[in-house]
Amino acid sequence: MYRVSPFTYLINGMLAVGIANTNVECSEIEYSTFNPREGETCAEYLREYIYEPGLRGGYVRNPDATSQCQFCSAESTNVYLEQLSSQYSTRWRNFGIMWAFIIFNIGAALLLYWLARVPRKQKVQESPPAGATRTRTATSTQQTKEAKVAA
Repeated sequence: MYRVSPFTYLINGMLAVGIANTNVECSEIEYSTFNPREGETCAEYLREYIYEPGLRGGYVRNPDATSQCQFCSAESTNVYLEQLSSQYSTRWRNFGIMWAFIIFNIGAALLLYWLARVPRKQKVQESPPAGATRTRTATSTQQTKEAKVAA
């Protein structure tokens, strides 16, 4: 149901336009602090983790230090958007899908209204075939009407 909801595309587009393509600056309490292996700098110790394809990246605040490395796990807001399956490049697609939902819903509502509320033309009764006898005559119909008026 996630992909069926137009709200998904609205939020996805708003997030992509609002926060995409921005660098992240971690605050003091957001840094992970640790010591690298003996004889390595912080940048050497985290190189595989940061630059390995498929991993999330991040950045080291003090890359030349040999102790008390400070690592921020997010470098770009695009990494966060990837986790939400949102990309800046799909913003116009999401906008179009949202409007397609809106137009379809308006059209469906008008169609259902028309089907339920617009009166249909009455079918004209066919005249009896030639040679058939009529059960009521014009005078008996006239007498029935006069009796209703008198009552």
